[in-house]
Amino acid sequence: MYIEIAMFAYFVVLFLTLRDVRIFKRTGYRSYRTGAMKGLAASSLVLIGAIAVEANPELGLLFVLIGLFINRKGVRERVFTSAGTLDRFLGKTDYVKRKSQQNR
Repeated sequence: MYIEIAMFAYFVVLFLTLRDVRIFKRTGYRSYRTGAMKGLAASSLVLIGAIAVEANPELGLLFVLIGLFINRKGVRERVFTSAGTLDRFLGKTDYVKRKSQQNR
């Protein structure tokens, strides 16, 4: 049962990280880049915890919990204006022109 909990946490963190990467690529907002970087560190720690659950469930779940705390993202810019639930879930946003691209 512990391995299922740890792997579920891993896939959730990985999904949220990929969602942050997609939103960053579409908008260029720094907070989503920071969130994606935190997500990479957190997913690595959660994966280590999922592997450690086999040997010691308490220690492995402790690593998973620490990884979930690292994954906290913080304050973000508003990127969803008229998107539906599925679009928000998948991280689909409108493309935002960056200032450096507008001058070209």
